[in-house]
This record gives sequence, C-alpha cells and structure tokens, in this order.
Amino acid sequence: MAITRERILDALKQIETPDGGDLISRDLVRAVQVDGGAVSFVIEAENPDKARMLEGARQAAESAVRAIDGVARVSALLTAHGPAAPKKEPPSLKIGGHPKPQPAGPQKVSGVDRILAIGSGKGGVGKSTVSSNLAVALAKEGRHVGLLDADIYGPSQPKMMGVSKRPASPDGKTIIPLHAYGVTLMSIGFMMDPAKAVVWRGPMLMGALQQMLGQVQWGELDVLIVDLPPGTGDVQLTLCQKAAVTGAIIVSTPQDVALLDARKAIDMFRTLKTPVLGLIENMSTYVCPKCGHEEHLFGHGGVRAEAETMGVPFLGEIPLALDVRVAGDSGTPIAAGEGAAAEAYGHLARRLVGGGMA
Repeated sequence: MAITRERILDALKQIETPDGGDLISRDLVRAVQVDGGAVSFVIEAENPDKARMLEGARQAAESAVRAIDGVARVSALLTAHGPAAPKKEPPSLKIGGHPKPQPAGPQKVSGVDRILAIGSGKGGVGKSTVSSNLAVALAKEGRHVGLLDADIYGPSQPKMMGVSKRPASPDGKTIIPLHAYGVTLMSIGFMMDPAKAVVWRGPMLMGALQQMLGQVQWGELDVLIVDLPPGTGDVQLTLCQKAAVTGAIIVSTPQDVALLDARKAIDMFRTLKTPVLGLIENMSTYVCPKCGHEEHLFGHGGVRAEAETMGVPFLGEIPLALDVRVAGDSGTPIAAGEGAAAEAYGHLARRLVGGGMA
C-alpha cells in the first residue's frame, strides 16, 4: 500500500498532547512530505514552553509513522512561535565606528582562501536563506565554511542558523565566532539588542564590516560566504574595495521586477571589478504538498534567460516550499536535512566545489 498523507495524518491523530486533544485536532502538524520511503513533518507549538512539553509527543509521532508499512525513515521537527531568547547584556567589545586606516587595495582575510559575496538587487528574494543553506550544504560537502552576516540593518542569520549566544571577546578586540551545522558564524545580530534598530551612517557601517572581517578569528576556511544587504550601497562598496573577494553570486526570483534590480547588482559588481560567478533562481517552482501539482508562482526561467543574455553562468534553481520557511524560522536550515530543497542546495554546492569556486 502506498504511503499517503492521509495515512500519516491518521497515525498522528492517535498521538495525544499533554494539555488535551491530539496533534491533528490541535492543528500542530505542518509540512508533511513523502519522498519514497522517507517521511518528514513539523510539529509547530505556540511558544517555546509548549514546544518543550511536546518532545514526548514528537518521539511518539515518529514511532507511529515509522510503524506504517513502507516507511523506512522518519524526521519530525519540533519548532515554536514565541519570543526570542532572553535579552543579554552586550559584550564589552564595541561594534561600529569609523573604519581604521589600512593598506590601499583589497586585502586578504587571514586564514580565508576564498570569499563569496551573495547579493541581490532587491530585498525579499531569499538571499539570506540561500546564504545560510549554501553554507550548510558546502559544509556537508566537506568544506571548511564561514558565514558572515553583513546585512547590518537587518541581520537574519542568528535566527536562521538557530544561534542566539554572543561571541566571546577575551581582550575587547578579538572576536571569537560561533558555530552551527559545521559553519563558523559571525553577525552583528549577535552583538546588538534584537529589538533595537541600527541607526548608523555609512562610516559606521564600514567600520563594523571592517571589524567583522579583520577582528574575527575565522580560523582556516576554504570559503567565507558573505550575506550582503540588498541593493548597491556602502557595505557592498566597502567589501569589494577592501577585501579580496573571489566573486559574487546574485540571487533573484524569476519575475521581471526582481530581474530589473538583479541587473543593477551585476552592473555594480562589474564596476567594482568583482567577478560575477553566476545567478541563482530562487522560489522557482512550488509543488503542492497535498496533490503534487506544480505551479510557478513567480514565473519560471527568467533568471536563466537573464544569465544567458548577460553572459553570466546560471547556477541553478531553488524551489519554493513551506518547509524551507519553517526550517528557517526554527533555526534549522533545510540543507541540513533531506528532500527536494536540500538536494537543490547540495547540487549547487557540488557545482561550486567542482568549479573551484568554493
């Protein structure tokens, strides 16, 4: 008998929750996926406290689904809405301020072999999601990977990578980065109150970027991925002029309005003499988890066509899927697991490794 969504939901109806009802009647199950004999789903609680109470139900749910004929592997992710981690006192290290003088021209970052800048012409195209998942996918391929969240005004990597600690600074100058999923991490989001806006002018941005490149003990990295802010502003200019960037990768969705700004990003990198290594089409295809119908909500193939027009490599397509959103919100990048989206990132990582770009 085929493994169907209905059989899985029937099994989950038998799993009671600590505060009454079952997983299905309480509407706690999300993103049920069936891939051959592999089944995955998410149990989404209202807040972190209730999520902790549901750990026993999560284990029971995995066991119940594993007992279904034909199921070989089960992955049940437990996540929660609710407030962020408790507010912590800022570290003694001060971030921001005018940049310090340094030698003219782009400089190597100590211990880092290659730097890949992930950019986009506009916000909302999934650039940060691509950055975090590509970093994890490259780590799974055996590369030593760093991820620098350079989106100073809107840092999202702490949330996406599931890290809320602050980096240590033993001397008020050196920054000890954090680690998750085999990736070395640094973000200004680790150093600032997440509820406070960063209200800085250009020189403060440039100083912060200089600190995160030069004062972080990155160790020995094959590749450092830099998640840039959207647009063509001070951070992009500073990175390309002050650091030895191997190349830039542009992320865009397929529709024309996104491609208009992607062209500007490509032009900016070319003006700064930074090689454009390729384009990625994000949110390319949506497959309905209930019926399997494939839909192109933002169009399809626009980024590939644009890459051909501009003479830039097309690196691949990343699907639009609910479990990508759920995984990012829960701090568990989709590339860390299995499934169609994870394989898309794995294919992209292998292409970059095989081409000597990462």
